[in-house]
Amino acid sequence: MPARAGIAQGRLALFMFAALSLSAQAADTTPPAAPAAPALTTAAPAEPSPAALAAADKILETIGLKQQIAIVVPGMMQELETNVTRTRPEIRESLRATLKAIQPEFDQTAKQVYVQAEGLLAAQMPEQDIVQVAAFFESPAGKKYVQITPIFLQNLGDVTGGWREKLSTDILERARAAMKKKGVDF
Repeated sequence: MPARAGIAQGRLALFMFAALSLSAQAADTTPPAAPAAPALTTAAPAEPSPAALAAADKILETIGLKQQIAIVVPGMMQELETNVTRTRPEIRESLRATLKAIQPEFDQTAKQVYVQAEGLLAAQMPEQDIVQVAAFFESPAGKKYVQITPIFLQNLGDVTGGWREKLSTDILERARAAMKKKGVDF
């Protein structure tokens, strides 16, 4: 996968998380309730229901986070192999076999992180809202949204990349000029 596409996929996952709350708010047609009185005690948050966890799973899989987490371990192992064998090419096969043998243990940690991500997402919204968001992503409009988001994020990266570079330079120049007036050069 080209680096640019990988970055776009990573941005997709982050962008989709931000969009989830907006989608849930937009889907809620009930008028806002009056603010509740502040609680006198802080109770532990309720565990998400199985339905909320299932909806979170659908959402995370749809936006590509499940795949992104799943490829972390193989990617890190490939990076380790590449870095080590650059200076020690004679151990390539032995290292590869070792990494293959220990990979299931680390794959399990990726699964644990994914389960935590499901719980985090499911805990952020009431069950009804997260189920609606999952339904949105399964709808034709939701599927189209998911389809165009990587392209949008790539194009957005093109727009914001140049802006960030210019902003960085402009801030540095302005800070230098202001500090120079104070007699400090850097």
